[in-house]
Amino acid sequence: MITMKNIKLKMARVEHDLSQAELANRVGVSRQTIGLIELGKYNPTLNLCLAICHTLGKTLDELFWEELDNE
Repeated sequence: MITMKNIKLKMARVEHDLSQAELANRVGVSRQTIGLIELGKYNPTLNLCLAICHTLGKTLDELFWEELDNE
């Protein structure tokens, strides 16, 4: 399921003019892993989240925090 956090990750990657493969190479995973994260089909480990944040110059909150519905 595509969520706001997945959209934020893709937008941050595009802002840095990085392809999925380039980001994957920088954080030490496959391009497919980045693609699955962006599609909401893979939940990355905290270490991977931190590596992505560091590479994109974002905080965990900026990329991965998602408000919960109270309904």
